[in-house]
Amino acid sequence: MWNNSEIEQRINKVVQWLKEKSIEANSVGLVCGISGGVDSAVVAALCKKAFPNNSLGVIMPCHSNPADKEDALLVGKISSIKIVEIDLGDAHTNILENINEAIKGETVVSNAAVSQGNLKARMRMATLYTLANINNYLVVGTDNAPESYTGYFTKYGDGGVDLLPISSLTKTEVREWARVLGMPEKIASRTPTAGLWQGQTDESEMGITYEIIDRYLIGKEVPIEAQQRIEELHRVSEHKRNMPSTIELTQLERLD
Repeated sequence: MWNNSEIEQRINKVVQWLKEKSIEANSVGLVCGISGGVDSAVVAALCKKAFPNNSLGVIMPCHSNPADKEDALLVGKISSIKIVEIDLGDAHTNILENINEAIKGETVVSNAAVSQGNLKARMRMATLYTLANINNYLVVGTDNAPESYTGYFTKYGDGGVDLLPISSLTKTEVREWARVLGMPEKIASRTPTAGLWQGQTDESEMGITYEIIDRYLIGKEVPIEAQQRIEELHRVSEHKRNMPSTIELTQLERLD
């Protein structure tokens, strides 16, 4: 457990890292999505500290719970980051309607909730990158250590970013950082959800709690069933953490 002084030192280190990475990329600022959750609250505050005049927080409701927007606005107010809101609901509906029309009559075996949820995440990624391109900013992601390790992020969605400043922090640490950064307890202890569909929560979708994943990642003992679940999630999501697989022309020739 870190004390507040130690957390502040680590925060300053990350802020400096964000500045350095931006300079390396010849960018002039940072943009991040703000959901109202604790991860994006911490990232928004870090971005604002790194670039007080060139940081942008983006609220992207998409058939979302109105409470999410309220919490996101609160995060923006407390962090003092500039906020823009872009509603993706109509665009999301239009894409899904076009897809459903195109495959009408076909037998499709899929998880409709996950498919539409992943579309939301990828639309948000595209929105953030459009704003980043316009402003010459980098896109800053919000994945924490449990999410990075288990692959609990959408490939080319919230996993599509330039920088990941909190990916080495457990969920417990993220909550501690939020409190040090001045976030209220309703944000620091908020139930984790990506807002991908009504009633969705991260832990119910993963089938395991952040607390247990945190314990596993710091080397503490967890029930064998939990260990197996975490290791399985890590194994099946390995492709998300790597560049796309390629095949060399010489290999193709050997297959002929």
